Amino acid sequence: MALERSDVEKIAHLARLGLDDAEIPRTTQTLNDILGLIDRMQAVDTHGIEPLAHPLEATQRLRPDEVTETDHRDAYQAIAPAVENGLYLVPKVIE
Repeated sequence: MALERSDVEKIAHLARLGLDDAEIPRTTQTLNDILGLIDRMQAVDTHGIEPLAHPLEATQRLRPDEVTETDHRDAYQAIAPAVENGLYLVPKVIE
């Protein structure tokens, strides 16, 4: 599918891009090149090929799941403007 000048002008309008008359032919060619590449990629037979999530078989180092911080909840709630039953009270913003 090749784009024409009118297609690019419409796309530019919808995307709120200010393309002048000198930029439209170059932009049209660039977009057509991109669409051509997509067409070539779509034509490749990928049947039987397992999807690849990442090109490297890297595993993330994990740390032990241990508590490293002490509980500061009471200290934080002591300076809060409004607290009830361990929850912070905030002004109602939606009716």
